[in-house]
Amino acid sequence: MRAPAPALALVFAAALLPASATAQDMTQQTLTDDAAEAADPRLWLEEVEGERALAQVREWNSRTLDRLKADPLYDELYAAALEIVNSQDKIPAPGLRGGHVYNFWQDEDHVRGLWRRTSVESYLTPRPDWDVLIDIDALAEDEGRNWVYAGVDCAPPDYVRCLVSLSDGGSDAAIRREFDLETRSWPEDGFDVPIAKSGSAWEDPDTLLLTTDWGQAENGPSLTESGYPFIVKRLKRGQALGEAEEVYRGEEKDVAVSVSVIREDGQRWTIFTRAVTFYESEYYLQDADGTRVLVPLPARSAIEDIHDGYLIASLQEDMAGTDLRSGDLIALDLAGVMAGGDGAPELVWRPGERSALSGAGTTGAGLLVMTTRNVQGEAFLYRRADGGWTGTAIPLPENAVLGVATAHRDDTRAFFNSETMLEPDTLYFADLESMRLEPAKRLPEWFDAETMEVDQWEAESSDGTKIPYFVMRRKDAPMDGSNPTLLYGYGGFQVSMDPAYSATRGRMWVARGGVFVLANIRGGGEFGPAWHQAGLKTKRQIIYDDFIAVGEDLVARGVATPDTLGIQGGSNGGLLMGVMFTQRPDLFKAVLCEVPLLDMLRYDRLLAGASWVGEYGSPSIPEERAFLESISPYHNVRPGVDYPDIFFVTSTKDDRVHPGHARKMAALLEESGYGFDYYENIDGGHSAAANLIETANRYALEFTWMWRELTDESAQ
Repeated sequence: MRAPAPALALVFAAALLPASATAQDMTQQTLTDDAAEAADPRLWLEEVEGERALAQVREWNSRTLDRLKADPLYDELYAAALEIVNSQDKIPAPGLRGGHVYNFWQDEDHVRGLWRRTSVESYLTPRPDWDVLIDIDALAEDEGRNWVYAGVDCAPPDYVRCLVSLSDGGSDAAIRREFDLETRSWPEDGFDVPIAKSGSAWEDPDTLLLTTDWGQAENGPSLTESGYPFIVKRLKRGQALGEAEEVYRGEEKDVAVSVSVIREDGQRWTIFTRAVTFYESEYYLQDADGTRVLVPLPARSAIEDIHDGYLIASLQEDMAGTDLRSGDLIALDLAGVMAGGDGAPELVWRPGERSALSGAGTTGAGLLVMTTRNVQGEAFLYRRADGGWTGTAIPLPENAVLGVATAHRDDTRAFFNSETMLEPDTLYFADLESMRLEPAKRLPEWFDAETMEVDQWEAESSDGTKIPYFVMRRKDAPMDGSNPTLLYGYGGFQVSMDPAYSATRGRMWVARGGVFVLANIRGGGEFGPAWHQAGLKTKRQIIYDDFIAVGEDLVARGVATPDTLGIQGGSNGGLLMGVMFTQRPDLFKAVLCEVPLLDMLRYDRLLAGASWVGEYGSPSIPEERAFLESISPYHNVRPGVDYPDIFFVTSTKDDRVHPGHARKMAALLEESGYGFDYYENIDGGHSAAANLIETANRYALEFTWMWRELTDESAQ
């Protein structure tokens, strides 16, 4: 599950979301409540690495894998998936920094991947001359560890010393180890942060501002009740972790504290973010002299960047005392904020009907602002002049999903992605000063788009709201309900579902004659904060009504029938699947439930679950608990119901959404006499796949299972 970060967050933000202790550590906390164990006889399945629990997992895995892998369709789909994920024709995702283009690459010869770089000029050629910096496969073999690459952060201004994050098996928790680009080595005096869900920012090339698990100290714990760090310390080169100096502290009841550093025109600005709840934060701005002030922003807001002396922020609620509204992008004068004032807030961009902000960040040419209109992308470059902000449209393709591949505050160049459900990703190289764009790279076409079409339709939800959804199908698909139809949804955390190109879905599902449907239900961010907030906490049933409405509309239009309609969702979308399984078993034939939340009366006690109370509500508040119990899939399985077939996919190494959710639901169904399929990847993290081979395996398993469920082709 992701925080509702703007699309540009990974491009422009310096900080990483901090997180919790290891899955095994957190699990032990869930096994100490005798009353809970008495009330839930399946609590033992929450012990992530427990011998009894893993024995049960292996039994379920074996039963499912033996059947699905014996099906000839699995071999066909696995070969197709492996060809796609291992393709050398993938676009090497660029990262601009210090005049170089950096890239992390995986293929069949480098399953764990290579971190490498080249020049901008070389990158623009058909065959760039890559300089390999770190071979993750070789490193994992040398150290005997199951390393999975988790990102790099290099110290400005020369970007020679870099913190490399490596997770064990794909979990969120990772080590942070310093690498020297000049010597191509791990320096003896380098920073080395033990495995944890840490966050860091370079204060200077020899100093880190760090959030991590500092351990139990005399003045209490260093992790929040959600399992995230809330203490920032300054760690200098050569110091042990225990010698680091505390510079900022939140509270244990907070969700998390993070830190970022932004440099502009020789100034260094440090931002401490105290996430009081998942959606409510306090921001503290500190200059290089150590003066620190509370930024006068509403609790529901997000700092996007600093640009030309202004703090750029997005609002998720109206700003009191002004005419600035939820959904606006605004600017605060830094000098005014540091002087203790309100920063004379100014409007930069305001959404219209059915539009929303995707993100904003600084480039050398201006403020880059990404937006959507009716779930299609737009891009603008904003500059301040004559007391106001003026935007110029960047001439990217219309009616497409747009994204910033990379941009940098010190560079006037940028790379953009453009794609649709039928048009593969094209990477555009842009000179933002001249607004000159040119195609740089393009993905191959993995299926025959000429035989397919995409429609955007609307369904009417229970309160009359129109819910848009996209339908991808072959042009010869009959409208008689016979099409095997896969409906995908998420519906939470202000995360938008974009109609993007998917080689696997196109080739492995639609090209075979299936229909794929993407629902833009409430809870997401497709139409701004209000679209998300409509389904928070006890209002959440409307999200499920939206999804049901889309399913019913597909049946009414003759696309599918309840016997040919399957559904898929992961994480928060896995909860959606569980709710559909229990609330509308008559509407769906098959449910693909991935890394799900399912026990909504204990979710806040499992791993990072406590951080999501702002989204779901709290089981400790009677009114909210009553609602959670009414929707909790784990608490709403009833005898004698003709439930759809269900396939649980989860991961032992997932230290975000606890695998105990899927395990306990499967056990409950088994005890109740209901069938199910189950696959738990022992290594993968929240994505349930730690490498490309496992990714291809998961695609093949899921599409084989769904195709057999929705067609007359019986599995062997």
